[in-house]
Amino acid sequence: MNYESFPNRHILCIDMKSFYASCAAVILGLDPLTAHIAIVGDKERTGSIVLAASPKLKEDFGIQTGSRLFQIPNDPRIRLITPKMATYLRISAEITRLLNRYVPKENIHVYSVDECFITADGTERLWGDAHSLAEKIVEDLRNEFSLPCAVGIGPNILMAKLCLDLEAKKKGIAEWTYDDVKTKLWSIKPLRKMWGIGARLEKTLNRMGIFTVGQLANYPLELLEKKFGVMGNQLYYHAWGIDLSDIGSPIMLGQISFGKNQILLRDYPDPEEVKCVILEMCEEVAKRAREHRMAGRTISLGIGYSQKEGGGGFYRSKTMDVSTNITMDLYRACLLLFDRFYEGKTVRKISISLSNVEKDSGMQLDLFRPNRIKEHRLGYVMDAIRNKHGSNALLRAVSYTKAGTSLHRNKLIGGHYA
Repeated sequence: MNYESFPNRHILCIDMKSFYASCAAVILGLDPLTAHIAIVGDKERTGSIVLAASPKLKEDFGIQTGSRLFQIPNDPRIRLITPKMATYLRISAEITRLLNRYVPKENIHVYSVDECFITADGTERLWGDAHSLAEKIVEDLRNEFSLPCAVGIGPNILMAKLCLDLEAKKKGIAEWTYDDVKTKLWSIKPLRKMWGIGARLEKTLNRMGIFTVGQLANYPLELLEKKFGVMGNQLYYHAWGIDLSDIGSPIMLGQISFGKNQILLRDYPDPEEVKCVILEMCEEVAKRAREHRMAGRTISLGIGYSQKEGGGGFYRSKTMDVSTNITMDLYRACLLLFDRFYEGKTVRKISISLSNVEKDSGMQLDLFRPNRIKEHRLGYVMDAIRNKHGSNALLRAVSYTKAGTSLHRNKLIGGHYA
Protein backbone atom coordinates (compact mmCIF):
# COMPACT_ATOMS: atom_id res chain seq x y z
CA MET A 1 0.00 0.00 0.00
CA ASN A 2 1.42 3.40 -0.99
CA TYR A 3 0.58 5.73 1.89
CA GLU A 4 2.06 8.81 0.19
CA SER A 5 -1.26 9.43 -1.59
CA PHE A 6 -3.28 9.38 1.64
CA PRO A 7 -3.64 12.06 4.36
CA ASN A 8 -0.94 12.02 7.02
CA ARG A 9 -2.21 14.35 9.69
CA HIS A 10 -1.76 14.65 13.45
CA ILE A 11 -5.05 13.65 15.09
CA LEU A 12 -5.38 13.37 18.86
CA CYS A 13 -8.10 11.16 20.34
CA ILE A 14 -8.62 12.20 23.97
CA ASP A 15 -10.47 9.95 26.41
CA MET A 16 -11.30 10.86 30.00
CA LYS A 17 -10.63 7.82 32.18
CA SER A 18 -13.85 6.52 33.77
CA PHE A 19 -15.26 10.01 33.34
CA TYR A 20 -18.43 9.78 35.45
CA ALA A 21 -16.65 7.98 38.31
CA SER A 22 -13.68 10.36 38.14
CA CYS A 23 -15.96 13.41 38.28
CA ALA A 24 -17.79 11.94 41.26
CA ALA A 25 -14.49 11.30 43.04
CA VAL A 26 -13.28 14.86 42.49
CA ILE A 27 -16.61 16.28 43.73
CA LEU A 28 -16.15 14.23 46.93
CA GLY A 29 -12.55 15.44 47.28
CA LEU A 30 -11.08 12.03 46.45
CA ASP A 31 -8.35 10.94 44.06
CA PRO A 32 -10.01 9.44 40.92
CA LEU A 33 -7.18 6.92 40.57
CA THR A 34 -7.34 5.55 44.12
CA ALA A 35 -11.02 5.90 45.12
CA HIS A 36 -13.44 2.99 44.81
CA ILE A 37 -16.40 4.63 43.05
CA ALA A 38 -19.38 3.03 41.28
CA ILE A 39 -21.91 5.19 39.43
CA VAL A 40 -25.20 3.28 39.64
CA GLY A 41 -28.35 4.19 37.74
CA ASP A 42 -30.73 3.37 40.59
CA LYS A 43 -29.39 2.35 43.99
CA GLU A 44 -32.81 1.00 44.98
CA ARG A 45 -32.81 -1.69 42.25
CA THR A 46 -30.38 -4.59 42.75
CA GLY A 47 -30.37 -5.23 39.02
CA SER A 48 -29.42 -1.63 38.21
CA ILE A 49 -26.48 -1.20 35.83
CA VAL A 50 -23.10 0.22 36.83
CA LEU A 51 -22.69 3.18 34.49
CA ALA A 52 -19.07 3.79 35.42
CA ALA A 53 -16.50 2.22 37.69
CA SER A 54 -13.33 3.93 38.88
CA PRO A 55 -10.01 2.39 37.79
CA LYS A 56 -9.28 1.17 41.34
CA LEU A 57 -12.72 -0.45 41.65
CA LYS A 58 -12.07 -2.33 38.43
CA GLU A 59 -8.63 -3.39 39.58
CA ASP A 60 -9.44 -4.47 43.14
CA PHE A 61 -12.97 -5.85 42.77
CA GLY A 62 -13.34 -6.67 39.07
CA ILE A 63 -16.42 -4.43 38.73
CA GLN A 64 -16.75 -3.10 35.19
CA THR A 65 -19.04 -0.69 33.42
CA GLY A 66 -22.15 -2.74 32.69
CA SER A 67 -21.93 -4.84 35.85
CA ARG A 68 -25.01 -5.07 38.05
CA LEU A 69 -25.51 -3.56 41.50
CA PHE A 70 -25.90 -6.97 43.14
CA GLN A 71 -22.40 -7.90 41.90
CA ILE A 72 -20.76 -5.15 43.94
CA PRO A 73 -19.46 -6.57 47.25
CA ASN A 74 -20.46 -5.03 50.56
CA ASP A 75 -17.17 -3.29 51.29
CA PRO A 76 -16.87 -0.02 53.25
CA ARG A 77 -14.31 1.32 50.80
CA ILE A 78 -16.81 1.28 47.93
CA ARG A 79 -18.97 4.36 47.39
CA LEU A 80 -22.17 4.04 45.38
CA ILE A 81 -23.05 7.29 43.62
CA THR A 82 -26.23 8.29 41.81
CA PRO A 83 -25.38 9.86 38.43
CA LYS A 84 -25.56 13.65 38.11
CA MET A 85 -25.75 13.91 34.34
CA ALA A 86 -26.22 17.67 34.15
CA THR A 87 -23.03 18.15 36.20
CA TYR A 88 -21.06 15.72 34.02
CA LEU A 89 -22.23 17.52 30.88
CA ARG A 90 -21.15 20.89 32.27
CA ILE A 91 -17.70 19.51 33.10
CA SER A 92 -17.47 18.02 29.60
CA ALA A 93 -18.28 21.43 28.10
CA GLU A 94 -15.57 23.06 30.23
CA ILE A 95 -13.05 20.48 29.03
CA THR A 96 -13.95 21.36 25.43
CA ARG A 97 -13.32 25.03 26.25
CA LEU A 98 -9.90 24.07 27.58
CA LEU A 99 -9.06 22.31 24.32
CA ASN A 100 -10.11 25.44 22.46
CA ARG A 101 -7.07 27.17 24.00
CA TYR A 102 -4.85 25.00 21.85
CA VAL A 103 -6.79 24.60 18.60
CA PRO A 104 -9.70 26.44 16.92
CA LYS A 105 -13.25 25.14 17.39
CA GLU A 106 -13.40 23.69 13.89
CA ASN A 107 -10.46 21.43 14.82
CA ILE A 108 -12.43 19.86 17.69
CA HIS A 109 -14.92 17.03 17.23
CA VAL A 110 -16.77 15.93 20.37
CA TYR A 111 -17.36 12.21 19.86
CA SER A 112 -19.09 11.58 23.20
CA VAL A 113 -19.35 13.11 26.68
CA ASP A 114 -15.93 11.72 27.63
CA GLU A 115 -14.13 11.46 24.30
CA CYS A 116 -13.16 13.83 21.50
CA PHE A 117 -10.82 14.28 18.53
CA ILE A 118 -8.69 17.31 17.74
CA THR A 119 -6.51 18.12 14.75
CA ALA A 120 -3.08 19.42 15.76
CA ASP A 121 -1.86 20.30 12.25
CA GLY A 122 -0.52 23.86 12.08
CA THR A 123 0.00 24.26 15.83
CA GLU A 124 3.61 23.05 15.92
CA ARG A 125 5.14 26.53 16.30
CA LEU A 126 2.90 27.24 19.28
CA TRP A 127 2.91 23.96 21.18
CA GLY A 128 5.51 21.69 19.59
CA ASP A 129 4.78 18.33 18.00
CA ALA A 130 1.61 16.30 18.61
CA HIS A 131 3.14 14.38 21.52
CA SER A 132 4.18 17.61 23.25
CA LEU A 133 0.67 19.01 22.76
CA ALA A 134 -0.82 15.84 24.26
CA GLU A 135 1.43 16.20 27.32
CA LYS A 136 0.28 19.82 27.83
CA ILE A 137 -3.40 18.82 27.58
CA VAL A 138 -2.95 15.94 30.04
CA GLU A 139 -1.17 18.25 32.48
CA ASP A 140 -3.83 20.99 32.20
CA LEU A 141 -6.67 18.52 32.77
CA ARG A 142 -4.90 17.17 35.83
CA ASN A 143 -4.09 20.62 37.28
CA GLU A 144 -7.40 22.33 36.56
CA PHE A 145 -9.92 19.49 36.85
CA SER A 146 -7.95 16.78 38.74
CA LEU A 147 -9.16 14.40 36.03
CA PRO A 148 -6.99 11.73 34.37
CA CYS A 149 -7.09 11.10 30.63
CA ALA A 150 -5.40 9.12 27.86
CA VAL A 151 -4.42 10.36 24.40
CA GLY A 152 -3.98 8.36 21.22
CA ILE A 153 -2.24 10.04 18.29
CA GLY A 154 -2.54 8.92 14.67
CA PRO A 155 -2.38 10.10 11.04
CA ASN A 156 -6.18 9.91 10.79
CA ILE A 157 -9.26 9.49 13.00
CA LEU A 158 -9.28 5.70 12.75
CA MET A 159 -5.62 5.24 13.70
CA ALA A 160 -5.89 7.74 16.55
CA LYS A 161 -8.90 5.91 17.98
CA LEU A 162 -7.29 2.48 17.67
CA CYS A 163 -4.08 3.79 19.22
CA LEU A 164 -6.11 5.13 22.14
CA ASP A 165 -8.09 1.94 22.76
CA LEU A 166 -5.27 -0.54 22.29
CA GLU A 167 -2.20 1.24 23.67
CA ALA A 168 -2.74 4.74 25.10
CA LYS A 169 -5.27 3.62 27.72
CA LYS A 170 -2.47 1.54 29.24
CA LYS A 171 0.42 3.98 28.72
CA GLY A 172 -1.29 7.38 28.99
CA ILE A 173 -0.03 8.77 25.68
CA ALA A 174 0.83 6.76 22.58
CA GLU A 175 1.27 7.42 18.87
CA TRP A 176 0.72 5.22 15.83
CA THR A 177 1.91 5.96 12.30
CA TYR A 178 1.39 4.13 9.02
CA ASP A 179 4.62 2.27 9.79
CA ASP A 180 2.81 0.60 12.72
CA VAL A 181 -0.01 -0.87 10.63
CA LYS A 182 1.56 -4.28 10.00
CA THR A 183 3.07 -4.67 13.47
CA LYS A 184 0.28 -3.27 15.67
CA LEU A 185 -2.93 -3.10 13.64
CA TRP A 186 -2.73 -6.40 11.77
CA SER A 187 -2.24 -8.44 14.91
CA ILE A 188 -5.57 -7.33 16.42
CA LYS A 189 -7.85 -10.23 17.34
CA PRO A 190 -10.62 -10.99 17.97
CA LEU A 191 -11.90 -8.75 15.21
CA ARG A 192 -14.46 -7.01 17.45
CA LYS A 193 -11.53 -5.12 19.02
CA MET A 194 -11.26 -3.29 15.71
CA TRP A 195 -13.21 -0.04 15.82
CA GLY A 196 -16.29 -0.41 13.61
CA ILE A 197 -16.55 -4.22 13.75
CA GLY A 198 -19.32 -5.54 16.00
CA ALA A 199 -20.11 -9.07 17.14
CA ARG A 200 -22.41 -9.90 14.21
CA LEU A 201 -20.00 -8.61 11.57
CA GLU A 202 -17.18 -10.48 13.30
CA LYS A 203 -19.10 -13.76 13.01
CA THR A 204 -19.67 -13.16 9.30
CA LEU A 205 -15.98 -12.44 8.73
CA ASN A 206 -15.00 -15.52 10.77
CA ARG A 207 -17.18 -17.67 8.51
CA MET A 208 -15.17 -16.27 5.60
CA GLY A 209 -11.95 -17.42 7.26
CA ILE A 210 -10.98 -13.95 8.49
CA PHE A 211 -9.92 -13.88 12.15
CA THR A 212 -7.33 -11.06 12.34
CA VAL A 213 -7.11 -7.57 10.86
CA GLY A 214 -4.07 -8.73 8.87
CA GLN A 215 -6.15 -11.44 7.21
CA LEU A 216 -8.82 -8.84 6.45
CA ALA A 217 -6.23 -6.54 4.85
CA ASN A 218 -4.97 -9.33 2.62
CA TYR A 219 -8.42 -10.61 1.60
CA PRO A 220 -9.29 -9.81 -2.04
CA LEU A 221 -10.95 -6.38 -2.21
CA GLU A 222 -13.33 -7.41 -4.97
CA LEU A 223 -14.68 -10.28 -2.83
CA LEU A 224 -15.24 -7.97 0.15
CA GLU A 225 -17.09 -5.49 -2.07
CA LYS A 226 -19.17 -8.29 -3.54
CA LYS A 227 -20.13 -9.49 -0.06
CA PHE A 228 -20.60 -6.17 1.77
CA GLY A 229 -20.89 -3.53 -0.94
CA VAL A 230 -19.51 -0.10 0.01
CA MET A 231 -18.81 -1.32 3.54
CA GLY A 232 -16.53 -4.02 2.12
CA ASN A 233 -14.39 -1.31 0.55
CA GLN A 234 -14.28 0.52 3.86
CA LEU A 235 -13.35 -2.62 5.80
CA TYR A 236 -10.46 -3.31 3.44
CA TYR A 237 -8.94 0.17 3.65
CA HIS A 238 -9.51 0.43 7.40
CA ALA A 239 -7.54 -2.81 7.79
CA TRP A 240 -4.68 -0.96 6.06
CA GLY A 241 -5.09 1.95 8.51
CA ILE A 242 -6.60 4.27 5.90
CA ASP A 243 -9.48 6.57 6.83
CA LEU A 244 -10.53 9.64 4.82
CA SER A 245 -13.00 11.02 7.40
CA ASP A 246 -12.60 14.67 8.33
CA ILE A 247 -12.91 16.15 11.81
CA GLY A 248 -16.57 17.04 12.33
CA SER A 249 -17.88 14.72 9.62
CA PRO A 250 -19.88 11.59 10.51
CA ILE A 251 -17.56 8.90 11.90
CA MET A 252 -17.38 5.61 10.03
CA LEU A 253 -19.04 6.70 6.81
CA GLY A 254 -21.00 3.85 5.26
CA GLN A 255 -22.19 2.61 8.67
CA ILE A 256 -24.40 5.59 9.55
CA SER A 257 -27.71 4.68 11.14
CA PHE A 258 -30.16 6.21 13.56
CA GLY A 259 -31.32 4.06 16.43
CA LYS A 260 -32.69 3.84 19.93
CA ASN A 261 -32.39 1.11 22.57
CA GLN A 262 -34.50 0.91 25.67
CA ILE A 263 -34.40 -1.41 28.65
CA LEU A 264 -37.94 -1.13 29.96
CA LEU A 265 -38.50 -0.23 33.60
CA ARG A 266 -40.85 -3.19 34.01
CA ASP A 267 -41.86 -6.35 32.22
CA TYR A 268 -44.34 -5.91 29.34
CA PRO A 269 -46.40 -9.12 29.01
CA ASP A 270 -49.09 -7.49 26.83
CA PRO A 271 -48.07 -7.23 23.14
CA GLU A 272 -50.40 -4.25 22.67
CA GLU A 273 -48.42 -2.35 25.31
CA VAL A 274 -45.20 -3.32 23.55
CA LYS A 275 -46.57 -1.81 20.34
CA CYS A 276 -47.19 1.46 22.17
CA VAL A 277 -43.50 1.66 23.13
CA ILE A 278 -42.47 0.70 19.58
CA LEU A 279 -44.49 3.65 18.25
CA GLU A 280 -42.82 6.04 20.69
CA MET A 281 -39.39 4.76 19.72
CA CYS A 282 -40.15 5.00 15.99
CA GLU A 283 -41.06 8.64 16.62
CA GLU A 284 -37.67 9.23 18.25
CA VAL A 285 -35.70 7.40 15.54
CA ALA A 286 -37.54 9.26 12.77
CA LYS A 287 -36.86 12.56 14.55
CA ARG A 288 -33.14 11.81 14.76
CA ALA A 289 -33.07 11.05 11.05
CA ARG A 290 -34.94 14.26 10.23
CA GLU A 291 -32.53 16.30 12.37
CA HIS A 292 -29.77 15.22 9.99
CA ARG A 293 -31.98 15.64 6.91
CA MET A 294 -31.60 11.93 6.21
CA ALA A 295 -33.99 9.11 5.31
CA GLY A 296 -33.46 5.34 5.36
CA ARG A 297 -34.73 2.20 3.71
CA THR A 298 -33.85 -0.52 6.22
CA ILE A 299 -35.65 -0.71 9.54
CA SER A 300 -34.43 -3.12 12.23
CA LEU A 301 -36.36 -4.26 15.29
CA GLY A 302 -34.84 -6.02 18.27
CA ILE A 303 -36.90 -7.56 21.06
CA GLY A 304 -35.40 -8.94 24.25
CA TYR A 305 -37.49 -11.17 26.49
CA SER A 306 -37.53 -11.08 30.29
CA GLN A 307 -34.96 -13.19 32.12
CA LYS A 308 -37.84 -14.57 34.16
CA GLU A 309 -38.86 -16.46 31.01
CA GLY A 310 -35.37 -17.50 29.98
CA GLY A 311 -34.34 -14.36 28.13
CA GLY A 312 -33.62 -14.56 24.42
CA GLY A 313 -35.42 -12.60 21.74
CA PHE A 314 -34.95 -11.68 18.09
CA TYR A 315 -33.38 -9.02 15.87
CA ARG A 316 -34.77 -8.74 12.35
CA SER A 317 -34.67 -6.18 9.55
CA LYS A 318 -36.91 -5.16 6.69
CA THR A 319 -35.88 -3.11 3.67
CA MET A 320 -38.59 -0.85 2.33
CA ASP A 321 -39.12 0.11 -1.29
CA VAL A 322 -38.24 3.78 -0.76
CA SER A 323 -36.28 5.78 1.79
CA THR A 324 -38.32 7.45 4.50
CA ASN A 325 -38.15 9.31 7.80
CA ILE A 326 -41.92 9.32 8.36
CA THR A 327 -42.75 7.91 11.78
CA MET A 328 -45.70 5.81 10.66
CA ASP A 329 -43.69 4.23 7.83
CA LEU A 330 -41.17 3.01 10.38
CA TYR A 331 -43.93 1.90 12.73
CA ARG A 332 -45.76 -0.14 10.10
CA ALA A 333 -42.51 -1.90 9.12
CA CYS A 334 -41.75 -2.67 12.79
CA LEU A 335 -45.26 -4.07 13.30
CA LEU A 336 -44.75 -6.46 10.38
CA LEU A 337 -41.53 -7.70 11.99
CA PHE A 338 -43.08 -7.88 15.45
CA ASP A 339 -46.19 -9.79 14.34
CA ARG A 340 -44.04 -12.26 12.41
CA PHE A 341 -41.31 -13.04 14.95
CA TYR A 342 -42.85 -12.30 18.37
CA GLU A 343 -43.18 -15.50 20.43
CA GLY A 344 -45.75 -14.30 22.95
CA LYS A 345 -43.23 -13.86 25.79
CA THR A 346 -42.80 -11.01 28.24
CA VAL A 347 -40.71 -8.17 26.75
CA ARG A 348 -38.04 -6.27 28.69
CA LYS A 349 -35.87 -4.68 25.98
CA ILE A 350 -36.60 -3.03 22.63
CA SER A 351 -34.21 -1.64 20.01
CA ILE A 352 -35.02 0.06 16.71
CA SER A 353 -32.66 1.40 14.06
CA LEU A 354 -32.95 2.98 10.63
CA SER A 355 -30.07 2.30 8.26
CA ASN A 356 -29.26 2.25 4.55
CA VAL A 357 -29.63 6.02 4.71
CA GLU A 358 -29.37 8.80 2.14
CA LYS A 359 -30.02 12.53 1.97
CA ASP A 360 -33.67 13.48 2.40
CA SER A 361 -33.65 15.54 -0.79
CA GLY A 362 -36.62 14.08 -2.65
CA MET A 363 -39.63 11.85 -2.28
CA GLN A 364 -41.10 9.05 -4.36
CA LEU A 365 -44.77 9.82 -5.02
CA ASP A 366 -47.31 7.09 -4.30
CA LEU A 367 -50.69 7.00 -6.04
CA PHE A 368 -52.13 5.05 -3.11
CA ARG A 369 -50.89 7.56 -0.52
CA PRO A 370 -51.84 11.04 -1.74
CA ASN A 371 -51.07 12.56 1.69
CA ARG A 372 -47.49 11.26 1.80
CA ILE A 373 -45.97 14.71 1.14
CA LYS A 374 -48.07 16.22 3.94
CA GLU A 375 -46.99 13.43 6.31
CA HIS A 376 -43.38 14.15 5.42
CA ARG A 377 -43.74 17.89 6.11
CA LEU A 378 -45.71 17.22 9.29
CA GLY A 379 -42.76 15.39 10.81
CA TYR A 380 -40.51 18.43 10.45
CA VAL A 381 -43.23 20.73 11.84
CA MET A 382 -43.65 18.50 14.92
CA ASP A 383 -39.86 18.49 15.42
CA ALA A 384 -39.79 22.31 15.31
CA ILE A 385 -42.50 22.54 17.97
CA ARG A 386 -40.68 20.11 20.27
CA ASN A 387 -37.34 21.85 19.79
CA LYS A 388 -38.89 25.19 20.74
CA HIS A 389 -41.21 24.18 23.57
CA GLY A 390 -39.69 20.93 24.89
CA SER A 391 -39.97 17.23 24.14
CA ASN A 392 -43.23 16.86 26.07
CA ALA A 393 -44.94 19.72 24.24
CA LEU A 394 -46.26 17.37 21.59
CA LEU A 395 -46.72 13.66 22.26
CA ARG A 396 -48.75 10.85 20.76
CA ALA A 397 -51.71 9.60 22.77
CA VAL A 398 -49.97 6.30 23.60
CA SER A 399 -47.45 8.25 25.69
CA TYR A 400 -50.23 9.12 28.16
CA THR A 401 -51.21 5.48 28.71
CA LYS A 402 -49.65 3.27 31.38
CA ALA A 403 -47.59 1.62 28.63
CA GLY A 404 -45.95 4.85 27.50
CA THR A 405 -42.39 5.72 28.50
CA SER A 406 -41.74 9.06 26.76
CA LEU A 407 -43.19 11.28 29.51
CA HIS A 408 -40.80 9.75 32.03
CA ARG A 409 -37.74 9.48 29.79
CA ASN A 410 -38.00 13.06 28.50
CA LYS A 411 -37.27 14.23 32.05
CA LEU A 412 -33.92 12.44 32.00
CA ILE A 413 -30.51 13.36 30.62
CA GLY A 414 -28.68 10.52 28.96
CA GLY A 415 -31.33 8.16 30.35
CA HIS A 416 -30.69 9.27 33.95
CA TYR A 417 -31.85 12.00 36.31
CA ALA A 418 -30.00 15.29 36.05
